[in-house]
Amino acid sequence: MKLSQFKNQLIQLDKIAFELPDGNLVPSHFHVTEVGKVIKHFIDCGGKERLETVINFQLWEANDYDHRLHPEKLASIIDLSKEKLGLPDAEIEVEYQAGTIGKYGIDFNGKHFVLTNKLTNCLAPDSCGIPQEKPKLKISEIPAQNSCAPGSGCC
Repeated sequence: MKLSQFKNQLIQLDKIAFELPDGNLVPSHFHVTEVGKVIKHFIDCGGKERLETVINFQLWEANDYDHRLHPEKLASIIDLSKEKLGLPDAEIEVEYQAGTIGKYGIDFNGKHFVLTNKLTNCLAPDSCGIPQEKPKLKISEIPAQNSCAPGSGCC
């Protein structure tokens, strides 16, 4: 989800909730401790130089059980971050502390924001010899070796 999409959903809400990939909600007393721009400049495994920019939200919870972040407050933090940091309308990545710091994508289910699992991937599969998709084979075209076909004597 891009920053503009997030903010459009945010300003329509009465309260903010984030759902973890396992279906549990982040406790309602969470804080958004960071809104930032993360620029990643790297070389992929195929030797290609890449530059990625994401908007980072860091969610944190403490023993401040009376704290509730309201949509208008988070919208104002986003506006200030856009002004001060020059945030682009990029994809959002959410950091949240579970067993370790996890990085998530974000979606909206009509009621609250859903943290989605992110996966690693090879960015240059053609250079690494990784097939794009699993080859599809017809069983009838596979040569019979040690088969148990009728009349083969295996049964």
